[in-house]
Amino acid sequence: MFIPFKQLPNNSRIWIYQSNKEFAKEQINFISEKAKDFIEQWTRHGKDLKGSFTIKYDQFLILAVDENFNNVSGCSIDASVRFVKEIEKELEIDLLNKMNVSFRVGNHINIVPMSSFKKYVEEGKVTSETIVFNNMITVKEEFETQWEVPVKQSWHQKFLVN
Repeated sequence: MFIPFKQLPNNSRIWIYQSNKEFAKEQINFISEKAKDFIEQWTRHGKDLKGSFTIKYDQFLILAVDENFNNVSGCSIDASVRFVKEIEKELEIDLLNKMNVSFRVGNHINIVPMSSFKKYVEEGKVTSETIVFNNMITVKEEFETQWEVPVKQSWHQKFLVN
């Protein structure tokens, strides 16, 4: 069952998918419609899940489940990945590449291969203060407080030159 993202408790489980390119308005509408439909049908062993989604910066799709209502299972997680793969195929985008790193310069979101991110750090184009997106976060409260952080406060700090 779908509920608005803001109504989910802070301990809700989340998955962050970053697109390799910005969504067009029509794509956001398409994703939103498909995500609502998916969440309305999303179950764990035949029992409804209470979930939601949000789209941030026209480039990130975040799925969420209130595990106080029902826990997700391997099968329900697999179903969500199949849903994301369908979106990828339909829109010809990449949402599942975990080897890309996302960071912000001003209002511009950059998503680059990890090797390029390392190079940008070495060249000084990315510094300890550059805002990165920590897509490894798994809980809504962390998403709201620790998703966008300076490199020096994230796992990305391992790329900083001493």
